[in-house]
Amino acid sequence: MAGKAKKKSRPVVSGLVVLVLVATSGYLTLELRKQEEPGVTEVRNVGVLDGGGSGAAKDKGEERWSRLENPARSVLRDGNGRIQAVFTDGARTATLTGPARTFEEPASTSSKVSTTDWVRLMPETWKKGGEKEAWFKEWYAEYRDSKEDDLFAFAFQYVAGAPQKKDEQGIAYAGDANFGPLNTTGAEGGDLRLEQSDFYDYLGVQYPFRDGTFGTPEAMRAKSLDCSGFIRMVLGYRARYPLMSSDKAAGDGLPRTANGMSRSGEGVDVLPLTGITPDDRPSNIDQLQPGDLVFFKLDTRTKERLDHVGMVLGYDTEGHLIFVSSREEVNGPTIGDIGGVSRLDGNGYYAKTLRSAKRL
Repeated sequence: MAGKAKKKSRPVVSGLVVLVLVATSGYLTLELRKQEEPGVTEVRNVGVLDGGGSGAAKDKGEERWSRLENPARSVLRDGNGRIQAVFTDGARTATLTGPARTFEEPASTSSKVSTTDWVRLMPETWKKGGEKEAWFKEWYAEYRDSKEDDLFAFAFQYVAGAPQKKDEQGIAYAGDANFGPLNTTGAEGGDLRLEQSDFYDYLGVQYPFRDGTFGTPEAMRAKSLDCSGFIRMVLGYRARYPLMSSDKAAGDGLPRTANGMSRSGEGVDVLPLTGITPDDRPSNIDQLQPGDLVFFKLDTRTKERLDHVGMVLGYDTEGHLIFVSSREEVNGPTIGDIGGVSRLDGNGYYAKTLRSAKRL
């Protein structure tokens, strides 16, 4: 998908160049054409509130476990019956209740997601009775009240205006990310920005995959993450979920593309893929929970392939289910409305193009 609105915190391109590039694309949505130029994105955490998952609330009675189905999962509740954690059979991501946080992106949307959900990656895949395992007891004791960065914190470290973070080797591993370089040649159907920017392109360093191959960054893709590259950065490079070098590489792990991720055997299919047509849109999204990956069919040029992926963030203050993804219209990770609102409910652009969901 092409787009004309770009964040002012990103490198400025002349208006004439942008107009020429946008004119070459036949895949702009009506929603995108109606968007106005946003101001500079100002992402902020409004502060830690007194969430329902810590302190005295846990001391009022014995915690207890129960089992739910569709998908099969174990739920931990406090003495008052409030959910403290959810662990899904076959998945490594866990949703823990903790201090409340608010995520917002005022330059691109009025939506605000205030949540007590913290999504973390466990060292092993969950199965029924996992609460009795030594590895789990050790892991949960460490993270049950932790404010250490989780998947959501990682994700928002790449939106417009996010400050740069460097590791001990001086590599910038976080900060304002682009979607990809400008498409100045008219390649790939005339999209405004090029895809195929993976996490190692953002980092600017060669990455050794487990199959013996190396991901070699391209200089023109520095600080760029396409939609699947963004998910691989958050879940893979940052949270340490195993990564594949490509969709067809040997072994397990998170594939390179949205289509590869959706059709892989990784995790649990929360909304199974039944097809790519509008008739194959999932009829019920109630099973979705924060941290789930959602997959879309946006572009007829990709034929049978799904072509976009995002991560469920939660319900905004107006009651809409919101996801975060990297998009060319906004030029990077966003929960914004440019090119289509980030809602999974209703009949908006992304809601209508949703095809499946997976819990890793």
